[in-house]
Amino acid sequence: MSKNGLTPPAAAIGDRINKVLYLFCKLDASVIDAPCSTKTLGERSGHFRGQIRRFHIYTTLHAGQAALLWPRDHLLSRRLHLSWMAISADPSRPLAPGDDDGSATKKNTNNKKKKKSEVEVLASSFEELGLTEETMGALEEMGISAPTEIQSIGIPCVLKGKSVVLGSHTGSGKTLAYMLPLAQLLRRDEALYGMLMKPRRPRAVVLCPTRELSEQVFRVAKSISHHARFRTTMVSGGTRLRPQEDSLNTPIDMVVGTPGRVIQHIEEGNMVYGDIQYLVLDEADTMFDRGFGPDIRKFLGPLKNRASKSDDKGFQTVLVSATMTKAVQNLIDDEFQGIEHVRTSTLHKKIASARHDFIKLSGSENKLEALLQVLEPSLAKGNKVMVFCNTLNSSRAVDHFLDENKISSVNYHGEVPAEQRVENLQKFKSDDGDCPTLVCTDLAARGLDLNVDHVIMFDYPSNSIDYLHRTGRTARMGAKGKVTSLVTKKDLMLATRIEQAIMKNESLESLTLDNVRRDVARSQITAEKNSKSMNISNQKNKSKSPSLLKLSSFRGKFSSSEKTSAASSSKRATSGGKKTTDSRKSGAVKSAAGSSKRAPSGGKKTTVSRKSGAVKSRTSKLNVVGFRGRSSSSNAREKYH
Repeated sequence: MSKNGLTPPAAAIGDRINKVLYLFCKLDASVIDAPCSTKTLGERSGHFRGQIRRFHIYTTLHAGQAALLWPRDHLLSRRLHLSWMAISADPSRPLAPGDDDGSATKKNTNNKKKKKSEVEVLASSFEELGLTEETMGALEEMGISAPTEIQSIGIPCVLKGKSVVLGSHTGSGKTLAYMLPLAQLLRRDEALYGMLMKPRRPRAVVLCPTRELSEQVFRVAKSISHHARFRTTMVSGGTRLRPQEDSLNTPIDMVVGTPGRVIQHIEEGNMVYGDIQYLVLDEADTMFDRGFGPDIRKFLGPLKNRASKSDDKGFQTVLVSATMTKAVQNLIDDEFQGIEHVRTSTLHKKIASARHDFIKLSGSENKLEALLQVLEPSLAKGNKVMVFCNTLNSSRAVDHFLDENKISSVNYHGEVPAEQRVENLQKFKSDDGDCPTLVCTDLAARGLDLNVDHVIMFDYPSNSIDYLHRTGRTARMGAKGKVTSLVTKKDLMLATRIEQAIMKNESLESLTLDNVRRDVARSQITAEKNSKSMNISNQKNKSKSPSLLKLSSFRGKFSSSEKTSAASSSKRATSGGKKTTDSRKSGAVKSAAGSSKRAPSGGKKTTVSRKSGAVKSRTSKLNVVGFRGRSSSSNAREKYH
């Protein structure tokens, strides 16, 4: 409480009002006496107008206290208030220079509030995400208590019925991010609309690019269905049709499968579109980037036709991806109009719990021997290791080499039959330790939920997206992992760029070998252009302001050439005693050129030799200047780089 009985804020406001009144009184008296027109005030002082606006804010909040503080100036404050009312009554009038009505402050405050509201606060438990007790029971059985980042932002979006693209790094729990709300939505529709399970009429379809990923998603759906009470089945390639037909002929809620096999069942009448309300595309970037686009569009056609009808509710689409290039994003935006993109902060970045090592081979080392030196210590620690190769031949060579060195391994690539691939994965996953090494191509880089301790890239990938997918096989769900890359000379540029991005924790979205080579070539061309321009400018500067030493040498050359031309012209005109003069002059030329030979006396031959000596001396001088120019340009390049 201050001395005058008012609170400290009121006293501060009083000081502010006093300042405004003081500024007001400093203005021309005609402003006070003249009518408070907007034009007059604006012409007199834009700063004064801003002060009036500030004054209005304070007097509006504390008008009574202001009157108590300055009763004699209350009339003046009233006139200021009326002036403010006159200004605010004309909103079309532009602000005068120096105006400050507080709108900028309000705008900044609103922007700050908006930014704060846009920042997603991660949930600490699944209860905060709006999941029911039935779904929570499935999580308790799985031993999962806290949601990941993609689950915290993805589950509420799916529950709200939005069509979204969920983007997050591999091993971050994307399957649960859409499967949990999907199960809850199926149960909600049963309660609200009386929807029941029907044969051949699923309400939800999950499409996956590979059979292995379909099996993985199917297992997650089965574990949730025990608590959420819905029925799911799997249809995928590589197996017989008859068992799948039987499963589709029973009442079902959800179908998980590959696009080709699902379309085959639809064409044969084993499955119909009528009740599909939810569509999920897992590994969506692979779907649109690896040749699945035609099958996806073929599947979407009838759904879009049905949704275009006025009496249809449409369908909700959820796309899931660990990477999303700009090209694939454009395809998705064109195919799914108005879809919303939801991404985590770790998308296209290295996994924090994974260690990345780059072993650069000079070329003299044996690459297979280098692999053995990296692999054996890791296996000695009991680690499970994946060795990635770019081609089938490379995969076979590595497998044969490991077999010769008595290291047990299994293969996983396109030429291995589907059933054999499943069997090899089971051997690799088993805790017996019989096959701790999996030699594979990029077929195993996407969608497989494997507990891998160490990833070795025997062949370096051709782009950063494949690098991210390969590294995603380890350090999943917060576990620790290690990534080792064998880098040869041809992969050095891309590996260096990726290594730099990892060290800086930058995005690895669009790094490819061709792009890196193009960037390096452009930088080299730019450097050469800059060095040439520097050389030209240096030569111009030298020609304009040469040093005393170079100036004297050039003068010597020019004088020698002039004397030689004079001698030749005089020789044509006369004969006799001129020869002695020529010998003396040519001797001067040779001395200026730095020649160590003595000038012989007499004869025409002597004159010719002296003239040629002068020409030779001139040529040697030009070579020296040119050499200096080259050396200076090389120094300039070194300095530039």
